[in-house]
Amino acid sequence: MQRSRSKYFERNGKSYLLVELDHRPNLDHIETVSGSRDQLYLDWELADTRKARPQQRRLFFALLSDIYSWSGMPTDFLKELFYLQYEEYTFGKQISLSDTTESSVSDANVLLDLVIDFMFTWRVPFKQGYELLPREQEYYQYQCCRHRRCMVCGREHSDINHVDTVGSGRDRNHLDHTQLRVNCLCREHHTEWHKIGPTAFGEKYHIPVTGIKLDEETLRKIGVRGNYRGETNGKPVNK
Repeated sequence: MQRSRSKYFERNGKSYLLVELDHRPNLDHIETVSGSRDQLYLDWELADTRKARPQQRRLFFALLSDIYSWSGMPTDFLKELFYLQYEEYTFGKQISLSDTTESSVSDANVLLDLVIDFMFTWRVPFKQGYELLPREQEYYQYQCCRHRRCMVCGREHSDINHVDTVGSGRDRNHLDHTQLRVNCLCREHHTEWHKIGPTAFGEKYHIPVTGIKLDEETLRKIGVRGNYRGETNGKPVNK
């Protein structure tokens, strides 16, 4: 991950984002990944530079407590472990969640994402940290879909629920699911979603009902069949 500063401006009716990098990028690596040195796609987000919030600290240690209950590894050891993982992930940047921290909200969110990713990957049960989870964040919804965990109760082997209406009678194997918003719900909550409707469902469980879009690779990995790049149900379509 490379830090950068950005400037937004408009010219001739078009919008531009000018990115100033901290150091010269590895052009050979860029060419290998994107196939070109002249044009590439970037993922970016607006940094929240406010001081890391007490709520983030509470969530961090609640999640560490869940990992401790599952693994027996002491909380202090886990704290240092994830701090070191954050430092490696950010190429040497250090983080602190103390009262005197200079780390930002965005910094703390990166740290929390690393912990949440670990818990999903190793199937660590969410207990103390569950009520504090940032279920409004797209990253949490993404991980729920990726690991087929219900975003309401955390139950495994849950369903991919289409937030965008697919329409009755349509063959889902012929749809490009990358263009449809989804979330992940267990069978019980999936049934309730359709019974009471998204608005009432979101108000009841205090979760977003807008859903997220998944990339083709993720959809394939979790077994969502569809029409991707001229394929249907994983097989080429005759034209």
